[in-house]
Amino acid sequence: MKIAAIGLGSMGQGAAASMLSKGLDVTGCDPSERARLAFAGPSVARACDLPPGIEAVLVLTVNAAQARAALFGPEGCAERLAPGAVLIVSATMAPADARALAEEAASRQLLYLDAPVSGGATGAANGALTVMASGSVAAFDKARPVLERVAAKVWELGEAPGLGATMKVVHQLLAGVHIATAAEAMALGIKAGLDPAQIYGVVTGAAGNSWMFGNRMAHVLAGDDTPLSAVNIFVKDLGLVDALAREANFPIPLAAQALQLFVAAAAQGHGGKDDAFVIRAYQALTGIALPGEKKPNPAG
Repeated sequence: MKIAAIGLGSMGQGAAASMLSKGLDVTGCDPSERARLAFAGPSVARACDLPPGIEAVLVLTVNAAQARAALFGPEGCAERLAPGAVLIVSATMAPADARALAEEAASRQLLYLDAPVSGGATGAANGALTVMASGSVAAFDKARPVLERVAAKVWELGEAPGLGATMKVVHQLLAGVHIATAAEAMALGIKAGLDPAQIYGVVTGAAGNSWMFGNRMAHVLAGDDTPLSAVNIFVKDLGLVDALAREANFPIPLAAQALQLFVAAAAQGHGGKDDAFVIRAYQALTGIALPGEKKPNPAG
């Protein structure tokens, strides 16, 4: 089975490598030369340069616009696909965008799986992502060889496109709020005179812990703001939460506050940094020094 992996970022790189190591014929695609060089298999800069006869495409771009361009744009891969190929679109996007892409795929006699993922770079590299997907039985069947190699769990949410995207938006509400509250707790503890390492040790061994606290505050303790998932990602994703809530006429006070914290960090110049460093929004407000810093570093 000939596979294309479009988007070789922190998650796409791992997913593509996992498929390659587990016996699939995978060609990567990313405009970044660095990303292409990091991939052990063949790769191209443009989707239109993928080899012909691709039977499945895993799309892990940042957003819906990038996914649409990679699939159906002037430099997209549509003309390189085998008849009846399946598009496994894992970019986080609004449900309406997922439905529109599925309609476009159907008009070209292509199968479409609305298949957002969770698990981060580590889950992707270990073939242990959680996939929250919707699509036809035929789409799931065609995508199975890919899903079996990238996922530890595949949730089949129904046939209607958009259900997967909706589930991911709901999930990102929790993820974004957890990161924001983790940063808030860590910043408060530092401001009140506690040792950051002891804060981390106590919380991760007690009932107040969350997966996001344990994962993200480890980055803060290490002073490593290399973006595995950037602040700007949650500006986008919590923006999708806000849009879905408005559409549903549903209040989201906690998510709205978290969104503003990420927007503040981005406005301070930290949008490209690891999302744990949303904590620098609190640093700018309170003057705390983060681990490894002798004084506040609002410029990043």
